[in-house]
Amino acid sequence: MPEMTEDPEAEYDQWFRACFPRAVTIARRVVGPENAEDAALEAFAIAFARWKRVRELPYRDGWVLKVAFHEALKHADRGEPRPQPADPYASSEDEVVLRRTLVQALLRLPRRQREAVALRYLVDLPEREVAAVLGLSTGTVKTHLHRGLTRLRAVLGPESLGGDTDGSFL
Repeated sequence: MPEMTEDPEAEYDQWFRACFPRAVTIARRVVGPENAEDAALEAFAIAFARWKRVRELPYRDGWVLKVAFHEALKHADRGEPRPQPADPYASSEDEVVLRRTLVQALLRLPRRQREAVALRYLVDLPEREVAAVLGLSTGTVKTHLHRGLTRLRAVLGPESLGGDTDGSFL
């Protein structure tokens, strides 16, 4: 269980500073650098609004990372215009296409499979933490991961995963 302090606001600030960079990283993998901070900030705003409950969660880092992932998916799904980088060579078209293809493939997965795959391979949580965040057993998480990766292979094609069986392509 995360350490609780007398001052919930100070505790939130400390947690925010420690966890925000990870939330930006997960969002960046979905929407790129332009909207990543917005998605992460939205996740932390939701956490702040529910802080009385969230602060007691033993897996609150995983919880906010899951919310950041969902917020990033919302940004990606809206098809928000992406600002052009100042340097036209700063972001390759291939990277943008790959990211959009991955987002579309993830959106085709059932919710639990999508959450399990994102938390395990994009957020890099161990399976037991994914299970805690999702409120599932570790065995059920493993099943969702297996099925999710199988469906991603079917959607993206086996050659796009480079033969990976562990999701490291993400």
